[in-house]
Amino acid sequence: MADTRTAPQDWLALAALFAGATAIASAPLFVKVSETGPVATAFWRVFLALPLLWVWAASTQGLKLMAQVRDHRLMLFAAGFFFAGDLAVWHWSILLTSVANTTLLANLAPIFVTAVTWFVFRETPQRLFLAGLAAAISGTLLLIGASFGQGGGALLGDALGVVTAMFYAAYQLSVSRLRANVPTASVMAWSSTVMAVLLLPIAWVSGERILPLTDAGWLKLIGIALIAQVIGQSLIAWAMAHLTATFSSVGLLLQPVMATLFAWILLGEVVGPLQFAGGALVLTGIMLARQGSSRPRH
Repeated sequence: MADTRTAPQDWLALAALFAGATAIASAPLFVKVSETGPVATAFWRVFLALPLLWVWAASTQGLKLMAQVRDHRLMLFAAGFFFAGDLAVWHWSILLTSVANTTLLANLAPIFVTAVTWFVFRETPQRLFLAGLAAAISGTLLLIGASFGQGGGALLGDALGVVTAMFYAAYQLSVSRLRANVPTASVMAWSSTVMAVLLLPIAWVSGERILPLTDAGWLKLIGIALIAQVIGQSLIAWAMAHLTATFSSVGLLLQPVMATLFAWILLGEVVGPLQFAGGALVLTGIMLARQGSSRPRH
């Protein structure tokens, strides 16, 4: 099929992807200061977002909502399942290691996305894209390399960050496939509902604190729901309809760069010359990957 995308659409999709990445970069900060357990925080993140997401979906899709879940129910469930796993594991890792580490490791998803699209879907990446991917991953290693010797707890958190990347890659591939046929609002409403249903019992069985203790605690949960879920993930889901899955995954490496910056400014986490060099290398890698993922127009 001919690629009918226009240059303005490409730039708008890029802007949406980067804005979404910046919005979800705030999530680990909310998790760090949340008054509820890590999985409970993930539950409230999606549950509090549901009213807005369903109003959005109903106002734009109407009766088509039920037809969409019937025609794409397995993929919608898969998207919710993978993102629920992503959040549950990621939020635990945030409490065990630094914001920079867990965010960067969770965003090693491009490696897994590229491997799946290459070996499963037979979409061979261009050499320039692979060079950009290598540069971006090298940048993440510079950003996190100094903190691998922090002890057992940090190492466990780092390991959970890698598991998160696997879940995140599966989620990105699911959403990328869904967005070919299902609007952003529907993807967000249905997948977030699946996530809420899965996350609440996990938090309950884990014995976590489910309810915050103060009004400020509720405001923090509302903040992560609005900024990370409604705004951030919706912008990313929309952008994925106009960008390749592999480039979207690499482009989202802007998130760990912004998360490291936020943690430095707001939480006082140490960021040295190597971290700044790593961030610059990640941004360079994203630019190369973008050039290497352009598809010919017809």
